[in-house]
Amino acid sequence: MSVRYAMATVAVCAAGICSASPPIYKCVDADGVVHFTDKPDSRRYQLFDLTPRGRTRSGDRYDPRLLARATQYDALIDSEARAAAVEPNLLRAVIVVESGFNSRAVSTRGAVGLMQLMPTTARQFGVSDRYDPRQNVRGGARYLGFLINRFRQNVRLALAAFNAGEDAVDRYAGQIPPFAETLEYVPKVMRIYQALTERQSRTPGGAPVARAAGTAAVLE
Repeated sequence: MSVRYAMATVAVCAAGICSASPPIYKCVDADGVVHFTDKPDSRRYQLFDLTPRGRTRSGDRYDPRLLARATQYDALIDSEARAAAVEPNLLRAVIVVESGFNSRAVSTRGAVGLMQLMPTTARQFGVSDRYDPRQNVRGGARYLGFLINRFRQNVRLALAAFNAGEDAVDRYAGQIPPFAETLEYVPKVMRIYQALTERQSRTPGGAPVARAAGTAAVLE
């Protein structure tokens, strides 16, 4: 199961934050692209540090195998982001923090799926099956787009509302609510979003590519 990470989300999320079994091994090729496998075929591979240093909002540790399959959602994310007038990399960053691309993730509060939609939010944005990736991403993208408009294009406030609720942001006079989870959530999403955007801008043609250097600290 040798996997080439073909998009920057995986590089941003993978190094040093995940926990999985069986052991995962890593090597970096001459172009700086990271490869992962559970069956190393050469001495180039070294044991990947899977010490957990972070969790998704759903409460799960980041799983490198899920991150490795994240590219399957590229077209979906791009399509639904455009339809909702949301930047695709911002939507990706929210998914990373919310579920780590685990479409079956369920939080202790009852939030479900890639974007961790609550039942009320799902109904509001036309989601009948929160476990369905297409419906979940569509509903989450529409909700995020709604929040960005509601808070006058202030992305940080929109993210705070996505995490803590619109009323919480209103109660604190349009400021990020002083909740520990929200104060961690907003800068974490923004760091990932900025890293994805910067990597994409440095790649010829604008296509995201995974690079090894400087990625471990993003989610720590």
